[in-house]
Amino acid sequence: MKRKGWAGFLRRKQYVIAGTLVVIAAIGTTVLYSNHQEQERQQMEAELAEEMNSSKEEVAEVPDTEEAQEASAVIPPKTNPAAEQQEEAADIAESTEEAETEETKETSAVILPKTTSTVEALHFSKEQGLMWPMQGNVIIDYSMDATVYFATLDQYKYNPAVIIAGNVNDKVYSAARGQIQGIENDEVTGCTVTVNLGDGYQAIYGQLKELNFEVGDYVEAGHVLGYISEPTKYYSVEGSNLYFELLKDGVPVDPVEYFE
Repeated sequence: MKRKGWAGFLRRKQYVIAGTLVVIAAIGTTVLYSNHQEQERQQMEAELAEEMNSSKEEVAEVPDTEEAQEASAVIPPKTNPAAEQQEEAADIAESTEEAETEETKETSAVILPKTTSTVEALHFSKEQGLMWPMQGNVIIDYSMDATVYFATLDQYKYNPAVIIAGNVNDKVYSAARGQIQGIENDEVTGCTVTVNLGDGYQAIYGQLKELNFEVGDYVEAGHVLGYISEPTKYYSVEGSNLYFELLKDGVPVDPVEYFE
């Protein structure tokens, strides 16, 4: 009995010792693993620090980088203030001369047409004659000695012009050489153009649209002044037409006597 008890005691001791050894081995393994991880972490930190230091040294050693060039381009070089003032004064003087030159050119360009227009003289006479301003029948004759009938107004009245029948968009020609003296919208004759022929003569064209000239322009005989428009309410029955009036010293005269 004592031997069996002693043998059991020894086996229990062996188990305890074996368990203790296992625990010690596990703790040792854990410690070794932790130390290994710590060494790896320290090594990685050392390598990272070394790489950062190397990058800083490389950046510091590069003398002509793009950033350095941009910085030098932004920073202006040192100059002499007195020289700068002299250059600015010279630039201002040059700009003033150029501006004066441009103003002189513009003034000359504006004055030149006026001088030309005053030099160019206009002459007209009855013997010289007029072109017909358009092809068409005279539906209302010139009449300042007796009244004539106006169908739209349904009344008789004097007529200082000739009314020539035409179609909308028909061309209207300049009857003689002259200068556009006035353009106005008249209630009776619509868009009306007055042309100075010279020597006291004026030609007046009414019921026009889409003019090809402006006030002050010169026109030659046969130039297209514009086109026939829709008639005003004063000529609605007569239909589309050209109102053509000729004045001598402000007094109406019969245009038919001047037509070629």
